[in-house]
Amino acid sequence: QVQLVQSGGGLVQAGGSLRLSCAVSGRAFSSYVMAWFRQAPGKEREFVAGMRWSVGSTYYADSVKGRFTISGDNAENTAYLQMNSLKPEDTSVYYCALGDHRMVLVARSENAYAYWGQGTQVTVSS
Repeated sequence: QVQLVQSGGGLVQAGGSLRLSCAVSGRAFSSYVMAWFRQAPGKEREFVAGMRWSVGSTYYADSVKGRFTISGDNAENTAYLQMNSLKPEDTSVYYCALGDHRMVLVARSENAYAYWGQGTQVTVSS
């Protein structure tokens, strides 16, 4: 079965960096749509970044453009979210998500994704 296991969260000061990892088993992530979402307390889950690695397509929420980068390592079957210039408003639980074989384009709706990681906390202090 398909499983996504996340790592790399933690506490960082404003202006710092973190890299989140999402290790995929049961499916080659590079053949499917991959995305990162986040959910802060009291708020809805929101799209952060997405990619279809095989065609080199990437998409970002306006709030993270220029600061976050989505990428992957095909040999390790792992996706990453590099987060630079972190701000307190980036504090959230971050989730990775993977589409199924029917998904062709990166979607911003969480309902479009079939598989999810367990989530990891990112806290950015002032």
